[in-house]
Amino acid sequence: MKQFGVILKFELQNYLKNKIFVGITLFLMAAIALVMFFPRILEIFQTGEAPAPEEKPLILIAEKSDEESALLRPAFEAAFPDYTLIWSEESAEEISRRIRKGEAECAFVLDSLTSYTYYVNNLSLYDERTERADGVLQNLYRLSAMAAEGLSPEQAAGILSVSPVHETQTLGKDQMQNFFYTYIMIFALYMVILLYGQMVATNVATEKSSRAMELLVTSAEPTAMMFGKVIASCLAGLLQLICVFGSSVLCFQLNRAYWGDNAIISSIFNMPVSLLLYMLLFFMLGFFIYAFLFGAVGSTASKLEDINTSVMPITFLFIIAFVVVMFSMGSGNVDNLVMKVCSFIPFTSPMAMFTRIAMSTVPAGEILLSVAILIASVIGVGVLAAKIYRVGVLLYGTTPRIGSILKAIRKA
Repeated sequence: MKQFGVILKFELQNYLKNKIFVGITLFLMAAIALVMFFPRILEIFQTGEAPAPEEKPLILIAEKSDEESALLRPAFEAAFPDYTLIWSEESAEEISRRIRKGEAECAFVLDSLTSYTYYVNNLSLYDERTERADGVLQNLYRLSAMAAEGLSPEQAAGILSVSPVHETQTLGKDQMQNFFYTYIMIFALYMVILLYGQMVATNVATEKSSRAMELLVTSAEPTAMMFGKVIASCLAGLLQLICVFGSSVLCFQLNRAYWGDNAIISSIFNMPVSLLLYMLLFFMLGFFIYAFLFGAVGSTASKLEDINTSVMPITFLFIIAFVVVMFSMGSGNVDNLVMKVCSFIPFTSPMAMFTRIAMSTVPAGEILLSVAILIASVIGVGVLAAKIYRVGVLLYGTTPRIGSILKAIRKA
């Protein structure tokens, strides 16, 4: 235990004294502070009312009937308040020419209340103007049909203006509300585990290049050395996360009034405490299991330049887990069969189970089973990684084969 404490303290001090580590932490904190203070800074530099955006005209060709024009004009003006409406009797060719030249944003050439042609130069992916026009013409057609049956315009308008009122009672989780901070947490887990896992592998390979490692390995328990390195790396990563997220919460509280009712920002900073605790639990367990793997693989690398190639299978495994989670979140179904299976595989459960907890209702038994499997896997992988570490750091020259490593482990 004394050896473990000495190694843990030594490795943690190396991280805290590392200028790159401290610099990245301070940079992230400064960037978060700049984002959180942006509305306040923007208000300081605003010296007057912003100029009104230039409005682009929307060209409409109505039917010659004065009665229909009287209905169309106010209806389209209400549906398109962000455009200047121009009522024209120009030909379709002239309309097309004006749109190509940029004199108009788009045009609706109306044949009747049930048929029109929409002219636009470049159709945007998010163009919803036809949906607005369809709604307007549909209501006007229904009004005309009801009036033809003897109803007064007021009676017809009263019937069409009735809209259902509903109230939503969410018995489980609101995925829309939880999506943003779940995405941020998953992405943070992804970046930190990969970054610090790579650092563990690099540190082990660097130490291996020193012949003093031979004396250290023979005088200290490999389990104490491996667990000391990994836990120190985990504490450093956790400290960095606390600094970054803590500064973001503090800066948000100082600028809450300037953000107003921004739904995304409010959703991110209204994360339940229970979910934060789950995030920390799965972060530490997930970090341990991958850091042990990275450390074991790093000890078998013959040269520092071989690290990226050696850890590539582990990196791909983690990327696959990340992609599965992202696709499931995007589909809106985080309880699909693949996610349920991944929730109990120790290499994918840190992200898969956390996502299901955040965006779905997961039975307590499944959570306990997933955590138990993950803890047992961390211990097993840690002990195995320590044995590989003891053997790997003493192997120099050509890259050792898997068979020779397993044989040496059995002897150990």
